[in-house]
Amino acid sequence: MNEKKEEKPLYPIVKPDRRKRARSRPDYSDRRKHIRYKSNFPVKIYIGNGKGTKVYKAIAYDISEGGLLIGGIDIPPDEKKVKIKFRIPDGTMPEEYSAGIYNFEGEIKFVDEDKKLIGLAFDDTISKKLKRSAWKYLQIIAVLTLFITVVLFLLVKSQNIYWFWFNVPIFVYSLAVGTYLISRYIFAAFYKPPKKRSDDDLPDITVIIPAYNEEEHIRRTIVQIMEAEYPRDKMKVIVINDGSSDGTLDVLKETQKEYPELVVVDFGENRGKREAMATGVRMSDSEIVIFVDSDSFIKPDALRNIVDGFTDKDVAGICGHCDVENVWTNMLTKMQAVRYYISFIIMKAAESVFDSVTCLSGPLAAYRREHLMEVLDAWEHQTAFGNQATFGDDRSLTTFLLKKHKVIYDSRAITTTIVPEKYKEFFKQQARWKRSWFRESLRASLFMWKKQPLMALSFYLGFILPLLGPLVVLRAMLYVPIFEHGTPFTYLFGILLMSTLMSGAYLFLKKSKMWIYSIPFNFFYMFVLIWQLPWAALTFWTSGWGTRKKKKK
Repeated sequence: MNEKKEEKPLYPIVKPDRRKRARSRPDYSDRRKHIRYKSNFPVKIYIGNGKGTKVYKAIAYDISEGGLLIGGIDIPPDEKKVKIKFRIPDGTMPEEYSAGIYNFEGEIKFVDEDKKLIGLAFDDTISKKLKRSAWKYLQIIAVLTLFITVVLFLLVKSQNIYWFWFNVPIFVYSLAVGTYLISRYIFAAFYKPPKKRSDDDLPDITVIIPAYNEEEHIRRTIVQIMEAEYPRDKMKVIVINDGSSDGTLDVLKETQKEYPELVVVDFGENRGKREAMATGVRMSDSEIVIFVDSDSFIKPDALRNIVDGFTDKDVAGICGHCDVENVWTNMLTKMQAVRYYISFIIMKAAESVFDSVTCLSGPLAAYRREHLMEVLDAWEHQTAFGNQATFGDDRSLTTFLLKKHKVIYDSRAITTTIVPEKYKEFFKQQARWKRSWFRESLRASLFMWKKQPLMALSFYLGFILPLLGPLVVLRAMLYVPIFEHGTPFTYLFGILLMSTLMSGAYLFLKKSKMWIYSIPFNFFYMFVLIWQLPWAALTFWTSGWGTRKKKKK
């Protein structure tokens, strides 16, 4: 067990640099050009040419866009120019960099004889090299994939129209789903992030982090917020320890020694995420309140970017972009990585075109405090059929604000989050999310018809079609083959087309070999996850989290 804990996690670990601190800190400097990631992989160093070439083997202890820090090697002190060959293991750098074997020419910049460490600088950065090779070819493949998918989609739909009267329910549903999905991609193509505001016009912000049993990740979450590129005198950070039963509070106290300005609130006993969030809002006095989940990690410029959209006084909330942090762990996390990315870069972007994002997701969301206070009490004490609402906090709060205000998405405000790695936890999370989706969609359906017509139509289709999904699956996979002697091939082919549409978009935008996992995910959704929907709809008023153990009061 102890050996397992010492293994490097399957996600990039940024290496701290004592020479650089974020713009919020008084001793900020810009000496580091590229982010460094901790590593431990073999490297071959070539010195000389032809038969006289000497080959050295070393270990890379960290890597950046521009170079390597290597050890376990003795190179003659007069050598400067070298050739380097290596493969970046999955999970060492962001996923788009896992692109096979690299060959670089470089230069030895420094030698630490005591620690036997050597700093190598590449003649070209990794991203520049990839833009000329792997990324370019992947994007060509993506464009071809999208083109072929759209052509096949149109052919299938034309056949559906021809055979329409032979199986009306299946074909109506198929046409509606296809039109809905294509419209998402079309709307997303018109998305533009908010205009950048002046650095002299940045608002005061309060970042609130509700934490429950997060001793493993909470320090990293806080450090990346405290070191973010935002003026220190305009930023306040509050962490609410919601009665954690592990070592979360101890980690918070230790972190507070490094950042004395960090405000830590300890509930003593578990009261729920919603009360923790509301407590933080009432303690704040800033113009903008930002929520960050305790297992999410913002990029350095995320806070700076997410406030830009508030220059529009009608905007009440802004959702940041979220990717999966532990993407490389297993099949489940890889499928979630594709789903997360498309959910934000396509689905939320499409909604943002109409200023009507339906869920400001928990990993990173910003709110205008003035509007939060208008709905805070009603949201905190929300009930469903007499039961206290204890989950779906983010979607619920969004629904309260969306009724009267604009709610948008900023693709430049980026964070990553830890997703479930085991199917049991994943299914519980999905059941909870589906219950809150059904509950809040019912509430939103009372006013969404007042929104822009295309947005209203999209919303109601997005609500009704998933609910009909289980019936359509039963009809296509069982009823038609058994009672009508038909084939489910057309339905299965339709799922494959949806998968390749998602794959092509992911490959084009993300330039990652992870694109292939959209195919198993879509089949997994259609034949496994979809059956949670009827149960979620019938039990949407229940209040159990399922994935957290709540203490008795």
